[in-house]
Amino acid sequence: MAEKADECYKVVLTADRTLMSEYSGGIFLGFSACVPKGLIPDRVYFSMFCPSVSVNEDGSVKYAPCGTRKVEAALLDYGFKREDMIVAHPEHLHKVIGPRTKVIGITENDPLGMGPATSTFTQLFSGEAYMALKFRELLNHPAIRRYRPRIIVGGPGAWQLENQEARRSLGVDCAVVGEGEKVVGPLFEKAVDGKPLPEVVHGEVVETKEIPLIKAPTIDGIIEIARGCGRGCDFCVPTLQRYRCLPIKDILKEVKVNLRAGRRPLLHAEDVLRYKAKGLEVNPEAVVELFKTVRNYPGVNAVAMSHFALSSVASAPEAVEEISNILGAGDDGGWLSGQTGLETGSPRLIRENMKGKCKPFEPEDWPQVVVDAFEVMEKNHWVPCATLIIGLPGETDRDLELTLDLLQELNSFKSLIVPLFLVSMGGLKDRAESFNINNMTPKQAEVFLKCWEHNIGWGQTLMQEYFWTKNGVRGYGLRFLFSYGSKEAMKLIRRCKEEYNYNLAAMIRDERSGKTTVGPAPIRFIYKYLNQNR
Repeated sequence: MAEKADECYKVVLTADRTLMSEYSGGIFLGFSACVPKGLIPDRVYFSMFCPSVSVNEDGSVKYAPCGTRKVEAALLDYGFKREDMIVAHPEHLHKVIGPRTKVIGITENDPLGMGPATSTFTQLFSGEAYMALKFRELLNHPAIRRYRPRIIVGGPGAWQLENQEARRSLGVDCAVVGEGEKVVGPLFEKAVDGKPLPEVVHGEVVETKEIPLIKAPTIDGIIEIARGCGRGCDFCVPTLQRYRCLPIKDILKEVKVNLRAGRRPLLHAEDVLRYKAKGLEVNPEAVVELFKTVRNYPGVNAVAMSHFALSSVASAPEAVEEISNILGAGDDGGWLSGQTGLETGSPRLIRENMKGKCKPFEPEDWPQVVVDAFEVMEKNHWVPCATLIIGLPGETDRDLELTLDLLQELNSFKSLIVPLFLVSMGGLKDRAESFNINNMTPKQAEVFLKCWEHNIGWGQTLMQEYFWTKNGVRGYGLRFLFSYGSKEAMKLIRRCKEEYNYNLAAMIRDERSGKTTVGPAPIRFIYKYLNQNR
């Protein structure tokens, strides 16, 4: 426990343990933090899916979430001294918290386990997700309980802590909802001075020139190139923010910071193809110039991306082709990947819930836009990780039939399609109910299972091409886990079809009542295998 004045810091920034990982080089394995504890043994989860970032002797981390680094930069720019502040690993807080510590700033994605991915997995398998558990474990760290610094929580999941009862039961002093760079300086200053803090602060939109540049490297080399979205999807929080792009000169400064730490740049935006876009229309020259400039920066030998919109892909195939050529996609069998939103195959649901998603096309064009985008990506060696939403307001069997038709058309494309349950958030908050698996219809279950048949079918190929060839023993472990688990999952899918006629809710109820077993048998087998062979 840090006791001396020179062994602790006034300001400590951290995040829960699930966010302090580079996920074996596959950033989308971060979704594994949404699964319930117990589905995967801790030893398997934290060694294969979520190994820790490197920790320095003083308890600081070598890499941190991009949001944490932005807050760190904002505080330093505001006037906090470097020697008074540290970005620490959550399991090493005893080294950095002591009598001088006045405030802990925590970055959090899903503190209460209410997000779409988390609620999907926890409703399926029951239990509490790793991220929510590790957040609560962080708040109960002995050093925090002993010295009682003020606790400020921000990040994409901070909206969940607007609820006073939840906030106070966890011991959170203040939740910062939205963009934090303009508010964290004065807020942390109040905390350090012992002044009263507001329980909830809504951050202001930060103009591009006021977004601070990171001073230290980020997890997976993530670099923010644009902020906001503006497409207007009812269910999504980022779309409520104004869309802005950072200048290339600032992006390159953050590239340099990550390169010094051995991390290639991963360009992040809600839609990287809309960099310097003209409204919702892609600006091909600007986005191509961005990728060319970053790729040609001294020391950069690879560039990755986080998200792109299918409508942008379909409307700008030439830009996709040029980016692929610049980044060498397809060389030696390699490919590019990113997350995107498919959401539904129903033009009616697009029109009623997310009509901006299809722009510059019309809602009636959506199914063809999706197919066209997948064709463009296949041609240019892009592999999408697409989300699909089950339980959109007003969803009917006809809408689901259209989605099944679309999924059938996409079956031949190398991709992942992850079905998520609707969560009433963003513009839907207080206007629609979150999806509950107990109300799942057979047709919704058919869509859900069709997605997982697709993922299991392509997963073997994707794992072989990416993880198995790049991660040695850990890659072999992931191969073993996925191969065995996939076979068992297909058995369960067939059982749901043949014995339950797609009544997935009834199948889950039977499992929980002990009438049948559909639990994580393959995981238990793997755990036993690993323990026998250590």
